[in-house]
Amino acid sequence: MVFRLIIVLFFFSVGVFSQEKFIKHKISKGENLSVIAKKYGVKTKDIEEANPNAPKILKLNSVLLIPNNNKKGTTKKTEIAANTTPAIISNSGQHEVREKENLWVISKKYNISVDDLKKANPSLENEDLKIGQKLNIPSSAVVSNEKTTKNQNTEKPEIISSTDVEVVVEVKPKETKYLIAKKYGITVAELERQNPSIKKKLPVGSVLKIRTSKEKADQQIKDNSVASQTQVAENTGTTSETTEAVKPEIIPATTDVEVVVEVQSKETKYSIAKKYGITVKELEKQNPFIKRKLSVGYVLKIRTSKEKADAAAGLSTTPQSNENLSTPSQVADNSEIKKDTTTVFRVGNHSDLVNQLIVNATENIGIRYRSGGTTKAGFDCSGLMICTFNNFDIKLPRSSIEQSRIGMKVNSEEAQKGDLIFFRTNGRRHINHVGMVVEVLDGEIKFVHSSTHGGVMISSTKEPYYGRTFTQVNRVLQ
Repeated sequence: MVFRLIIVLFFFSVGVFSQEKFIKHKISKGENLSVIAKKYGVKTKDIEEANPNAPKILKLNSVLLIPNNNKKGTTKKTEIAANTTPAIISNSGQHEVREKENLWVISKKYNISVDDLKKANPSLENEDLKIGQKLNIPSSAVVSNEKTTKNQNTEKPEIISSTDVEVVVEVKPKETKYLIAKKYGITVAELERQNPSIKKKLPVGSVLKIRTSKEKADQQIKDNSVASQTQVAENTGTTSETTEAVKPEIIPATTDVEVVVEVQSKETKYSIAKKYGITVKELEKQNPFIKRKLSVGYVLKIRTSKEKADAAAGLSTTPQSNENLSTPSQVADNSEIKKDTTTVFRVGNHSDLVNQLIVNATENIGIRYRSGGTTKAGFDCSGLMICTFNNFDIKLPRSSIEQSRIGMKVNSEEAQKGDLIFFRTNGRRHINHVGMVVEVLDGEIKFVHSSTHGGVMISSTKEPYYGRTFTQVNRVLQ
């Protein structure tokens, strides 16, 4: 009996000693020895020595003994901290890659650099991101992310303050998610988060609810008001006298003439329509046989104003065009200009065409990457450019390296919307990626392209990956 009592007292004293000397820690998701050691202010070696039987790969919810270097008074505080903070830190130890995320987006989320992210995940140097891939997040990012979370919790009343308002917007023709998001000062991802119904498609006439700053909302109301007033002024005129003065010039049949045009080499529907002041749709309506194809030598009948016909005839290189309006010989708007074996397409209304190209390309944001793809079923990088420009009868070569040989090379500081931008990715020695410039601001070039890891998206040369692989900018339109 006395012997048993001695054994009980021995184990009780050992238990008390171990409680004073060690702290029990339950392992959470994403934690490793270095994270745990940093949390308790001890060395990794100390934890290994305190747990000689622990496996090399830590198991979730298993318990480790942590050497307690503090006094009794601080032990309780440490235990409380250990019980309250792991949830945030363990969740931030790893990140699961989601759709449309890239290294730049993830690095911004955790307030770290892309280089730090690559150091923590060496495989990223040779492999592209995959949806569902687990990434290790540096411990420094865990702390900053925790602080951000705390700040967000405390600043909640400011987010829902009177400076933010909700506006109701109806989607108009040719508007894209990118244009709407930019207009209201938010990202495409934020626009989709606020309106989940548009994640797959953005139908014309859809009603969106957008939360934005009061300044942005007021600016858009002002812009829309000016635009509507301008449209009313264009449609009705400022006075009845102006309307009466303009009417006789528009209605009389004597101002409309029919010209017969033979399609010349390098001419497109777009260039011909622009020259005669009509749309491509109207040109096809007047000449239905060109809807599928426009071949050199076709004879077109075009009804247009006398002024446009005279102007087009004045551009002719043959004398008979001035004598007979019915058979003018044309010079193509996008005639080929050879300079160092490059080709530049000349267009009539440059800024209007460029804006339409950007709208057309950005409408494909979210469509998946597909090698060799040139349709909405999936695009590769050069396929997106071919499809976009082909919609305006501008033919581009098939591959990115061939596309890099047309147009005129310009310095990156001179880049403009509509230019093609080229890269050498994955350590290649030759150009293997292309996009189209959609915005240039303070040395930053934003471009739309089809990426292997995110499909059609907008990226920036400020992202380290694209800044490092950038090669050249080519101007193909003038």
